[in-house]
Amino acid sequence: MTTTAIRKKLMTYIAEADDKKIKGMYLLLEDEIEQESPEYSDAFKKELNRRYEYYKNGGKMISSSAVNKEINSILKKKNK
Repeated sequence: MTTTAIRKKLMTYIAEADDKKIKGMYLLLEDEIEQESPEYSDAFKKELNRRYEYYKNGGKMISSSAVNKEINSILKKKNK
């Protein structure tokens, strides 16, 4: 089942579920729902900043089509 199909089923279920079930589902997911933004380590932030500066200063980038081509090539080799 696709993620889209699962989302539709869940939305339908939630719209029709009784209050007790809704509260139970919320309790299971509360921490994730209430989390404002992900917590990133200082090292990760530093690396993102380094890469962004590289990009802003004209650093060589790879197009999405080139990346997809490379990924597909690697996957084909792996599956042989």
